[in-house]
Amino acid sequence: MDEIDEIVIGTNNKGKYREICNLLPKKIKKHFPKDYGIVSPEETGSSFKENSFIKASYFSKKTNLVCLSDDSGLEIKLLKGAPGIYSSRWSGKKNDFNLAIKKIFHEMENKNRNWKKNNSAKFICCMTLFWPNGKSYFSQGEVKGKISNKKKGKKGFGYDPIFIPNGYKKTFAEMKLKKKMSIDHRFKAFLKMKKFFFNKF
Repeated sequence: MDEIDEIVIGTNNKGKYREICNLLPKKIKKHFPKDYGIVSPEETGSSFKENSFIKASYFSKKTNLVCLSDDSGLEIKLLKGAPGIYSSRWSGKKNDFNLAIKKIFHEMENKNRNWKKNNSAKFICCMTLFWPNGKSYFSQGEVKGKISNKKKGKKGFGYDPIFIPNGYKKTFAEMKLKKKMSIDHRFKAFLKMKKFFFNKF
């Protein structure tokens, strides 16, 4: 298999782009779709896996490059898995995650006034690596935790300010990026992809 030396990251989300770039070897040339005016495809899949594949194949075909894409989201037990694959869409057209977080607190309050004791959740990440010849590889990672009773921290992006991983007291947004990235769902999914990017010695 040819070594990958150039790649397009299948997202127009700057936070996600930065995190995926940080997982990859520095020597790989990385491209951000927005820099080329490529808009994101409509995510019409019914699962994280399907949406991840839609993005990876789309951006690969648009650029004729290998593409690494992920689809990830937050599943809250009390909300029967919502927002799930709609995690990003809860932030509205302007991608305002303050709005999405308010909606989560509102929905949980509606379901159970005592939700702070019933707040288990998990982050899921599905990654697809897609080659211009149509070959693809898929992996999945998840991290379990709970919803914080208020927003905490300025680091990270998306729902990071309200997610506390099991075994920790801080939200993802309170953690140093290096720490968060060593335990999160994206890292766990990438570990299964690592063999395509790091030579074995």
